[in-house]
Amino acid sequence: MTAATRKYADFENLREQAVALRREGLSRRQIRDRLHVDNNDILNRLLEGEPPPEWTKRPNAKDDLRDRARELRTQGWTYDQIQVELGCSKSSISLWVRDLPKPERKRTPEEASQIARRGWEPTLRRREEERQVVKRTAAAEIGAMSERELFLLGVGLYWAEGTKDKPHARRERVVFVNSDPGMIQIFSAWLDLLGVEPERRKYCVMIHETADTDGAERFWGDLVGVDPSTFNKATIKRHNPRTNRKNVNAEYHGCLVIRILGSVDLYRRIEGAWYGIVGAATAADHENRA
Repeated sequence: MTAATRKYADFENLREQAVALRREGLSRRQIRDRLHVDNNDILNRLLEGEPPPEWTKRPNAKDDLRDRARELRTQGWTYDQIQVELGCSKSSISLWVRDLPKPERKRTPEEASQIARRGWEPTLRRREEERQVVKRTAAAEIGAMSERELFLLGVGLYWAEGTKDKPHARRERVVFVNSDPGMIQIFSAWLDLLGVEPERRKYCVMIHETADTDGAERFWGDLVGVDPSTFNKATIKRHNPRTNRKNVNAEYHGCLVIRILGSVDLYRRIEGAWYGIVGAATAADHENRA
């Protein structure tokens, strides 16, 4: 016996009184006050099976909507269709019809996805337009780039994406690998700025085995202005069947590897310049930065 039940030890007698009062037309609140029952669970048990008197039933303005929603649901309508028809929320519809069987699926998941996407197309177009406006504005703000700016940009670009020397494995050589054509163009312009001769630049493609290697070499050759027949042998990435690759469309060209011959001094210059950039960026005297 729970503590709440022990408080009302003579439960059956109390229930008889509650039922009698209910049949006289008293509300739950009136019965609670009359019998001094302040526990809702006990009150529910006392009145179990006894319908409320008519005068306590408040008219519900949504009764007609509820009945109509149930009727439409039995006809196989979806929540979206009922919402459009009746102009009420999905949460209300769910509450009203959740005990009814779901209608049979008339569309495949792919068809349903296409329909949903069509509904989103105006929003997606608006978002894309906003995205492009921000990009165009940011691009226009760059303007002309000085040689110093290009030099600093190239150093940071290489330190992020290029091969670096390690204390346990000395590799003082310049090797740059990237799949972004824009990154390759900037790096090539940076090499031009530093006077690195074209004959010191060696290229090869790093690409997945299922992709078009010849097509990739033509693409990168056109980008850097080099005959693809002069490329070194491509590095082929073997397929892992457990990997779900996303880069499988016609825009995939693998990565271009750029190796600079005789680049020990160039590498040391890059590393030194990078540490200079770090020191300048973290210096306390921000006003004297140039």
